[in-house]
Amino acid sequence: MVYSTTWVRLIRDGDPGGYFAFRQILFVILGAVAAWVVYRLDRPALMALAVFGYAASVAGLLAVLTPLGTTINGTRAWLTLPGGFTLQPAEFAKVFVVLLAALWLSDRRGMRGLDDPPEPQAVVGVLAATGVVAGLLLLQPDLGSALVTGAAVLGVLFVAGVRGRLLVALLVAGALGAIGAYAVGVLDAYQVARFTAFLDPAADPQGVGYNVQQALIAIGTGGVQGQGLLAGAHTQGAFVPYQYTDFIFSAVGEELGMLGGLLVITGFLVLLLRGVSAAQRADRFGALVATGIVCWLAAQGFENLGMNVGLLPVTGVPLPFVSYGGSSVIAAWIGVGLLLRVSRH
Repeated sequence: MVYSTTWVRLIRDGDPGGYFAFRQILFVILGAVAAWVVYRLDRPALMALAVFGYAASVAGLLAVLTPLGTTINGTRAWLTLPGGFTLQPAEFAKVFVVLLAALWLSDRRGMRGLDDPPEPQAVVGVLAATGVVAGLLLLQPDLGSALVTGAAVLGVLFVAGVRGRLLVALLVAGALGAIGAYAVGVLDAYQVARFTAFLDPAADPQGVGYNVQQALIAIGTGGVQGQGLLAGAHTQGAFVPYQYTDFIFSAVGEELGMLGGLLVITGFLVLLLRGVSAAQRADRFGALVATGIVCWLAAQGFENLGMNVGLLPVTGVPLPFVSYGGSSVIAAWIGVGLLLRVSRH
């Protein structure tokens, strides 16, 4: 789909038609290698990776707020690398926050089962580590990644045995944090309008509702079987902005139709159910890791699909494994490597 959504515009600009597709293949290969490395790590190496990965992610999130960061569409979330590549630390922060939380909530001698209550200091540590990442994400501002990270950690805390009242309090605190970010000017008015445009996309069809309106038209014209690859009028005409990244599912709907969309959703469901199955058979650490990865991918996939069909706010999160982007693809494959490791043990 990356090839189909970028070919026409690249040819029109005089560039090689497979430029983005070739890079996406490279990202998948790098992600598969990263997954294999994670799959082979033992527990001490995973502990070191969690600490180092979290520290590197926080350093990256801080760096994007300096002159080293690059702003795209109002979000300062990328670091420019040599060779025309960019790095989005937010994508890696999601997986390393989950891994760190799982280690802290299970790293006590004798704590083997999910019936063991979590140590209070471990819960405080997890909340503090998550709060630092969420706060830096809101400063970019990247509300979508902050929500996805929060959902993943809430899943880990729930399975770890944290009381429901505390989880409800965390949800309320997260909502108040988002409101506070808007109140102090972290979120601009146009970003809030884009976030709420899903409530009535037709109210501003040429403005904040444009993406959702065009995505709905593209999906609607796909029908059951779709228009065929490289044959979707909206996709090839570039009517839907960011159709190879955040809105790639609209291209799936137009060119592969309802059958193609169901195939993508089924693939996600199979992966998530395998993750749940691995969590049910694992020890405490494995169960928490698998739960966090499943919650992360489920929340991000659900949000992306929801904003493509106009049911959820547009938050700018990519569709895991499908949208173009090296950071997103490699981070998702690291998550797969962790699920395979949990399943192996």
